[in-house]
Amino acid sequence: MKDSTPLLQSIHACMAADVPEGHANDSNARRLWWAALEVLQELLGSDGHASGGVWLAAPLPALYSPDLLKRFQGWVWAPQALDALHAAERSTLLPPDRRHKPDAEAEAAASCNHFQRLPLQDSDSQDPLLIVITGKLQVALALYGAEGQRQLLMRSEPDVLGQVLTLVEQRLRRDAPDQANDLQQAIRLLGPLQSSSDLAMQFWPKLAERLAGMVPTVTLQAARASDLGSDQPRAESNADKADAELSLLEAITHEVRTPLATIRTLIRSLLRRRDLPEQVLDRLSQIDTECSEQIDRFGLIFQAAELQRQPESPSALARTDLGAMLQTLAPGWEQQLQRRGLTLELKIEQDLSPVLSDPGRLEPMLGGLIDRCSRGLPAGSSLTLTLQPAGAKLKLQLLSRTPDQLESLESDNLSQEQLGPVLSWNTSTGGLQLSQNATRDLLERLGGRLTQRRDQGLTVFFPIASHC
Repeated sequence: MKDSTPLLQSIHACMAADVPEGHANDSNARRLWWAALEVLQELLGSDGHASGGVWLAAPLPALYSPDLLKRFQGWVWAPQALDALHAAERSTLLPPDRRHKPDAEAEAAASCNHFQRLPLQDSDSQDPLLIVITGKLQVALALYGAEGQRQLLMRSEPDVLGQVLTLVEQRLRRDAPDQANDLQQAIRLLGPLQSSSDLAMQFWPKLAERLAGMVPTVTLQAARASDLGSDQPRAESNADKADAELSLLEAITHEVRTPLATIRTLIRSLLRRRDLPEQVLDRLSQIDTECSEQIDRFGLIFQAAELQRQPESPSALARTDLGAMLQTLAPGWEQQLQRRGLTLELKIEQDLSPVLSDPGRLEPMLGGLIDRCSRGLPAGSSLTLTLQPAGAKLKLQLLSRTPDQLESLESDNLSQEQLGPVLSWNTSTGGLQLSQNATRDLLERLGGRLTQRRDQGLTVFFPIASHC
């Protein structure tokens, strides 16, 4: 019966046997996954694998090297809900299905892609999986574990791979018996397989090197006093260098936001469709939200860099109903935090006076403060936002609490490494964010004054419009 079909999580569990429990969050685990794919494809690109091989992946293709896709034969377990997409849209995400497109054009496209689609059940794990078999290298990669216990699995031992391939064959026999036969035939054509049990000695050091390379290498540092010296030309050289670095940062943020905006536009055009399954629409909505969050995040970085290069540029402030703005933005923040197992509590007093600020720029700035205060918090934590009068100002305060009820907004300050006047890098999470100085400067431009203490959380004072 179909209910007895092995689920993909059984393959993950097989790979996780006898492996110590992981301790990573999902963001860090996926950073490991992408680095692992780069390392593996680098190893597969060597001359020793020129004869080709086979690969299986889920829930979407994992190999992306055009050369490997041409030389290797592949199978991909993909969500069945995506079958509802029109052919032109489906072809941008997954290989064409020969059963639905038997014409010559589809055959040519399928032969170019060199991998076949397999049905992914709703009950299957959504964690990424990749199995690669060549004459000289056999390996299985996967992400595994619950949030906070995530880990990258790499297994190349012959006995483990034998069990994994047995589960794969059982699944294929249920889903597509002809594809099971094709896989067996493809592996036989590889000839005698040489054990790659020593792959770990190559893989993990290369992965460590790759991760080290992913740490920001453009350290946007302001000229240090010790570097300036006493002569004016040297000082001017350092100033020019700092200006060039900030220009580079502006260019990078622009190059990131532009494709994200394009993706969001395409996603929203699909969301207007009424013939897509609910599951697909939910996933598209998640992508739209993530794109919007990252566009706003990089927009703040761009503004911070612009402010550093042009500190004297004027800023027009206007009457702004801060309380109403917070109430409007809160539902989106709550969804953002819920995805990470966090909660948001609002305490906004009634009948508050308007403040002087720039509402257009203040909205993404507030979202940046929420992100700054919640980043790195463990699941189960809460974030409290209060807004109340404080003399001739309104006081906005953010305070986070961990599950043990200890105030923790600045608990990881020691993990922050300054990357210049704009960015800081959290060495414990690997995340980039605006530096405290850049955050303070942006808020001052928006009429606010930032104070940040571990025992009092993050507080911003905005001047009341009627008192200015």
